[in-house]
Amino acid sequence: MMWGNWTIVSEFVLVSFSNLSPELQALLFLLFLTVYLVTLMGNVLIILVTTADSALQNPMYFFLRNLSFLEIGFNLVIVPKMLGTLIIQDTTISFLGCASQMYFFFFFGAAECCLLATMAYDRYVAICDPLRYPIIMSRRACAQLATASWFSGFPVATVQTTWIFSFPFCGPNKVNHFFCDSPPVIALVCADTSLFELEALTATVLFILFPFLLILGSYVRILSAIFKMPSAEGKRKAFSTCSSHLLVVSLFYSTAILTYFRPRSSTSPESKKLLSLSYTVVTPMLNPIIYSLRNSEVKSALRRVIRRTLGPHKL
Repeated sequence: MMWGNWTIVSEFVLVSFSNLSPELQALLFLLFLTVYLVTLMGNVLIILVTTADSALQNPMYFFLRNLSFLEIGFNLVIVPKMLGTLIIQDTTISFLGCASQMYFFFFFGAAECCLLATMAYDRYVAICDPLRYPIIMSRRACAQLATASWFSGFPVATVQTTWIFSFPFCGPNKVNHFFCDSPPVIALVCADTSLFELEALTATVLFILFPFLLILGSYVRILSAIFKMPSAEGKRKAFSTCSSHLLVVSLFYSTAILTYFRPRSSTSPESKKLLSLSYTVVTPMLNPIIYSLRNSEVKSALRRVIRRTLGPHKL
C-alpha cells in the first residue's frame, strides 16, 4: 500500500527459524509442542494444587499461583504462533496482531519481573522477621502486592507498544525473530528512533534491572540471616524455602539481562533467538518442575490431591 513516497506496511513476516531445513523445523515443532504442553499442564497443576490443598494456603504459594498464571499467559502469547511458523510456514502476522503480541509480551514480562521481586520480599520477611511475618504479609497485603505486580505491566506495555507502532514502517517487513519483540520491529522503522530507544532503556532499567537489584538485596539479607542461625537444621530449612525461587530468578534474569543489556553489535540475531527461547519457552516449563521437585510441601500436597481424587487404594 503506497502513501506519498512510503510503502505502508499492513503485515509483517516472522523470519523465525526459516533458515533451517524442513526436517529440522519439524523436529523443533515436536520439541516446542512438547515443551508447550508440559508448561501448560505443569502450571495448571501448580494452580490446582495450591488452591485445593489447605496446607498451601500461605503467601508463598499464593504468589506461586500468580506466577503460574503469568507463565501460562506468557506462553499463550508466544508459542502458538511460533509453532505455526514451524509446521505450516504461517509466517505472516497482521499489523494489529504484531502490536497485540508485543503488548502482551511486555505486559506479562514486566508483571513477572515485579512478581519475582515480590516473592523475594516475601521470603525476606519470612526469614529475617518471622515474628511479624503474619502481620506484614497479611491476606490483604498479599492481594495488594500481587495486584500491583500485575498492573505494573500496563504502563510499560501501553507506552512501548503505542510508541513503536506510531512510527512509519515504509520498507522491509521481515521481523528477524520468532515473535514481535521490540528490537527487531524497531529495526524496520524508517524514522529517527533515538528518543524511543532512550525511553526503552529507561523502561528496561525500571522493570528488569531495578526488580533484579531488589531481589539481589533481599537475598543478601536472607543469606546473612541464614548464616547467623545457630543450628544446621535451621539453616537447611530456611535455605530450602527460598532455593526454588532463587533458581527460577537466576534462570529468568540471566537470559533476560543478556538479551536486553548487551550491545546490538555484539549479539547476532540467531543468538538472540536462542536467548529469547530460554525465558519465553524453557523457563516457564521449568518453573513448575523446580517448585515440584525441590519443594517437599508441594510434593506432599500433590500426593494428597491425587489420593483424594483417585481414592486411597489407587495411589
